[in-house]
Amino acid sequence: MNRNVIVLGAGMVGVSCALALQKRGFTVTLLDRRAPGQETSYGNAGVLARSSIVPLNNPGLWSKLTSYLGNTHPALNLDWRRALTRPGWLLRFLWEARPSQAAARIAALDSLTASTVARHRELMAAAGVSHRLRETGTLKLWRGEDGHAAAQAEHDFLKQHGIASEILDRQGISALEPALKPIFPAGLLTPSNASVDSPGAVTAAYAALFAQRGGRIEQAEIRTLKRNGDGWQAETDKGLYEADLAILALGPWSGDLLAPLGLNSRLDVERGYHRHLRPEAGAALSRPVYDVDGAYFMAPMEQGYRVTSGVDLSLRDAPDNHRQIDQATASAREAFPFEEVVGETWRGCRPTLPDSLPMIGEAPRHPGLWLAFGNQHIGFSTGPITGEIIAALICGETPPADPKPFAPGRYIR
Repeated sequence: MNRNVIVLGAGMVGVSCALALQKRGFTVTLLDRRAPGQETSYGNAGVLARSSIVPLNNPGLWSKLTSYLGNTHPALNLDWRRALTRPGWLLRFLWEARPSQAAARIAALDSLTASTVARHRELMAAAGVSHRLRETGTLKLWRGEDGHAAAQAEHDFLKQHGIASEILDRQGISALEPALKPIFPAGLLTPSNASVDSPGAVTAAYAALFAQRGGRIEQAEIRTLKRNGDGWQAETDKGLYEADLAILALGPWSGDLLAPLGLNSRLDVERGYHRHLRPEAGAALSRPVYDVDGAYFMAPMEQGYRVTSGVDLSLRDAPDNHRQIDQATASAREAFPFEEVVGETWRGCRPTLPDSLPMIGEAPRHPGLWLAFGNQHIGFSTGPITGEIIAALICGETPPADPKPFAPGRYIR
């Protein structure tokens, strides 16, 4: 078996692939332009999302489209320049939301998230960062009275998939999180979710564990990836890196290296923002909360309380648009006693495929090139199992989840 591997991308997915292959005896080099955990894996809400089993483009998307099109809803911003330059992706994304596909997509995501907390718990213990793990669940909140029915429907859905949750009324929410202002009549607590106080630091700790075990981490700008005899070669601004196998885990930048190889993965990005705010003295939350109507997460972090935005469907490298994060900040202030904003507004990109499932497997017609990207909103959660699936497939083992729904061949021919 070929034993030398380069992993391109040092986010949660790439670091997890590196650890999984290293554990099986491979010599692994981890490459990225930035230090581990400093791109997409840095900016999320830090949720280990066992319950995130519904694809973004579920059948319910159709009923919300009209409310999104005016670019006033906090959940979505659509830059029409992107819509006009990449109409095929948006149309495919909507087509994939048809009801006939929902059950299979839910089952696939369920297989990825089922072991999320257990895998991270084990890795955090090995990396010496167990203190960053909170196993206090997540809390979803509704501002209107119709939230009671929505909470009940979600509770019933999760129960069908073996995921426990608890419906809360206004008094129950206040008992659980007394610092929240009493503006939410309905809530849903999901105890099987967990969270961390710094996703970037956790990713960096996993990378440090990889280095302690003999792995090589190189910070370099990756320019090209190409065949080199029977192996693969990455050209960077600091020289060439060669190996028998290559794992492409560059998240929203993965397509940049695939295009010169004649491979179109149908990958696109969803941009997102966050801000950190300082709470008033004595005000605290025990877990991340999601305001459904405000379309933001509010999560206690090492740097302060992180408020995230909805999805910004602009071109990947377009200038910032703070409309959604401004709305989220205002809504968060209505819900929780905050003082000033701390630091700068952050923007990042999530890698998303039209069916809301990641791409995990060997690239068609390119033996030795393995793809691990497209985990959209749950890459921080599902990075470890993605790495284990890749490593198992390379070694001819039985993967911990059925890889068929994630096969690159569903888009790449």
